Amino acid sequence: MKKLVILMFVAMWCGTANISAILGDDGFQSIFDGKTLANWDGNPKFWSVTDGAITGKTSKENPTDGNTFIIYRGAQPSNFELRLQFRIVGGNSGVQYRSKEVNKWVVGGYQADFDGAGGWTGTLYEERGRGVLAKRGNKIVIDGAGKKTRVGATTSEENILAAINKEDWNDYTIIANGNHLVQIVNGNVTIDVTDNQVSKAATQGLLALQLHAGPPMTVQFKNIRIRNLPAKQKKIALIAGNRSHGYGSHEHFAGCMILADAIRTAKPDYAIDVFRNGWPKNAAALAGVDCIVMYADGGGRHPVVPHLTAVDELAKNGVGIVCIHYGVEVEKGDVGDRFLDWIGGYFEANWSVNPHWTATFSQFPEHPISRGVKPFSINDEWYYHMRFRKDLKGVTPILSALPPKETLSRPDGAHSGNPHVRAAIAAGEIQHMAWASENQNGGRGFGFTGGHYHWNWADDNFRKVMLNAIVWAAHGDVPQDGVGSKRLTLDALKENQDYEAPEKFDFEKVRAQFKLAGGVSTMDPRSPASAIASMQVPQDISIKLAASEPELKSLTNLDIDHRGRVWVCEVVNYRKNQGKRPAGDRILVLEDTNHDGVMDKQTVFYQGHDVDSAMGICVLGNRVIVSCSPNVLVFTDEDGDDKADKKEVLFTKTGQPQHDHSAHSFIFG
Repeated sequence: MKKLVILMFVAMWCGTANISAILGDDGFQSIFDGKTLANWDGNPKFWSVTDGAITGKTSKENPTDGNTFIIYRGAQPSNFELRLQFRIVGGNSGVQYRSKEVNKWVVGGYQADFDGAGGWTGTLYEERGRGVLAKRGNKIVIDGAGKKTRVGATTSEENILAAINKEDWNDYTIIANGNHLVQIVNGNVTIDVTDNQVSKAATQGLLALQLHAGPPMTVQFKNIRIRNLPAKQKKIALIAGNRSHGYGSHEHFAGCMILADAIRTAKPDYAIDVFRNGWPKNAAALAGVDCIVMYADGGGRHPVVPHLTAVDELAKNGVGIVCIHYGVEVEKGDVGDRFLDWIGGYFEANWSVNPHWTATFSQFPEHPISRGVKPFSINDEWYYHMRFRKDLKGVTPILSALPPKETLSRPDGAHSGNPHVRAAIAAGEIQHMAWASENQNGGRGFGFTGGHYHWNWADDNFRKVMLNAIVWAAHGDVPQDGVGSKRLTLDALKENQDYEAPEKFDFEKVRAQFKLAGGVSTMDPRSPASAIASMQVPQDISIKLAASEPELKSLTNLDIDHRGRVWVCEVVNYRKNQGKRPAGDRILVLEDTNHDGVMDKQTVFYQGHDVDSAMGICVLGNRVIVSCSPNVLVFTDEDGDDKADKKEVLFTKTGQPQHDHSAHSFIFG
């Protein structure tokens, strides 16, 4: 019944004619006092306060030479919901948002349009820019090149027109959150636009009200209120390739998990997905992504090859592309040309080389990716002599050094040497091992040739370069001191590797080299918070942590009763741990008493050695059936105090004690 009630409420909400009445006014701030033009700046020849409303008026005797605006000087909001009422007699007007000042009392930018005749009311127009971005009634996606595609409808033209009160007051709501824009007139969503043209889409700017040039007109605004919205959540997908090189090298998944956990800690509002063993099986997993990170073996088996068209479309729409180590190598031709477009360069066989050497990086450019990075030296398989765009157009080298001649000690080969690279090193040409790319469509790319040795992620500067790059490529905010992350421990570096450690692997050498501490990192991917953050669910479903360690230990089964409480078998005394809990294992009742989704009350229903290693539970009213081989037990709560008052053996000889292949859950039929 609870689910049904929720669904009915959603249906009622979506069908309402007055959205403002549903949403309420929490968090809204009035930016017009109804009496003066405080914080508003417009030409006094045309703008005044009349009858409690900001009023703009032209006449035959007092026309305006071009569109003129009254500008709100109190703030330049970024992500917000704006509500106001307007009334217009004749002419055309609009509400400017995320706009910029062009001349005195003249602005350009997004405009929520409306007019006296009602023909433009609800349209999204870009003043002094791209013109009409969305006609009313349409859901539009604008790609990175500016192409507009209709992907659906908001409501019918008839509904919009029927709701407009000509020469009377109308409600206008504008919601701008990230690249998503919604306009609502009198409860009808008139446009829904996703603007992916990064080079043109404004993310912050002025609010202003328009008085249009032309025939005499009067426009009024009142009840102008705004509330800030949290910034649109960034979504980053890290694609970890298949295992390939053995323990401690090309540890794609383990490396991605380290980066993902660091970003989650530094940017808790980011959504981070890590995909193991190549490309996500469901293409929808990349919907709405802001940056794709590829850490995988490359060449002809690069995981992106079967998905070139899809990724190219994402890149053209401004999605950032980041490639790590072998992931920067692709075959010359179509794939290589795409990489030039996406990240500005790539490893080209018989042109680039892949030696192992110690690179020293002592100088960095003025770039967000360099923030907080200090000079460092580190041994890795640093590829160099990349194939870059001509004249490095749009490319900024980030990590550069002159490789020693010993890096070309191998005979010429597809990866080891060639006349071109030998000539470059002989001439003393500085080589670039990491670079940033800014693309014509506003997208960003980054290539990083290090990452062969998994242990190098322990180096704070090595790691910071990559964290800064991922956030930057996603069009995120890189702090002045860079994206912070806690020092890794040796245990954290051991986590999630694809191979078992060799019997005589020298961990102490790794510990000494990077001055590592022992113990489990605070960014342990096994933590409940990390587990929740890494789960992949449909966009209309959210996940919340209801209960976890240390309050609970080692659950084997659960059931939910008619009151929504969760009953669990908590098992500690299992096999080699028998006797670890002297009082015996427990049957617990978990309850959410304040309905916030978190289990805040825990009751021990029963504890004893007769439920050690219990594997199944079923709650039927006041009776609880528990399978704990060789027995199936029935407990009865006779007085309703959530304590077992009676115990009976329902079945026996159901399996071996302390054995996973014994009786578990119950099915009725």
